[in-house]
Amino acid sequence: MKKMFLVLLAAVMVTACKKESSNVQSSSKAAVVTKQKAVNSTLSFAGYTWVVSAPSGQVSPGPNYWNGSNAWVDANGWLHLKIAKNASNNHWECAEVYTTASLGYGTYQWQVEGTLGSFDKNIVFGMYNYSGNDGHDEMDIEIARWGNAAWDNLNYTIWPATGVTGSPGSTTHSFTTPNGTYTTHRFKRTSSSVKLQSLYGFQDGDANQFQTDTFNTPGTSISTLSMPVHINLWLFNGYAPSDNQPVEVIIHSFKFTAL
Repeated sequence: MKKMFLVLLAAVMVTACKKESSNVQSSSKAAVVTKQKAVNSTLSFAGYTWVVSAPSGQVSPGPNYWNGSNAWVDANGWLHLKIAKNASNNHWECAEVYTTASLGYGTYQWQVEGTLGSFDKNIVFGMYNYSGNDGHDEMDIEIARWGNAAWDNLNYTIWPATGVTGSPGSTTHSFTTPNGTYTTHRFKRTSSSVKLQSLYGFQDGDANQFQTDTFNTPGTSISTLSMPVHINLWLFNGYAPSDNQPVEVIIHSFKFTAL
């Protein structure tokens, strides 16, 4: 997965590929939060088993340092991802999880709590599926400004199927979260199209939608593979948050509805 390629491509084409860091303030603060220790580097969330990324050294995307303790499930069953500076080594450390199961055609939905609309320019929050073949077979919803505070912060990207040449399809948009910290993000993939949506609040329908795009040209570029689902929170180019503040998001639910 080469997020940097997308940024460079956007710069060359002069397209707008363009999270105020904060510890999330929410109803979750009222709950007793306990970190779920990963067994064999996995955790359970939303009915799925997720691998917790904790490689040694700096690893892509970014590259960044990663810490398995920065991903946990609380007593409510909500998944937390955090970027924080480790006082023991002075490294900013990121978080990523991905499913052991591979999922195919259907609707993928995340209900997220966090001040996504005002994240620091160096924060990247991704929700996507990915085959492991860089530059192909990937459908992304990313909240990121890619290091430039003036750029758009909502990025939809569809990378072509394996064997298909050409650039990824992408759109960028700007959004804020003026009425609270709850948003819903989803995409529906079929054999010939991917429809992506972002909505205010926690929604199962289309109420309070603030952005949607559909990619279907050419249909042959849409991946047909079943793939793991990834959720990550990381730093663009490995740069520290420009405001020097930790960041946390809470994923209240993930739901996959097969076609």
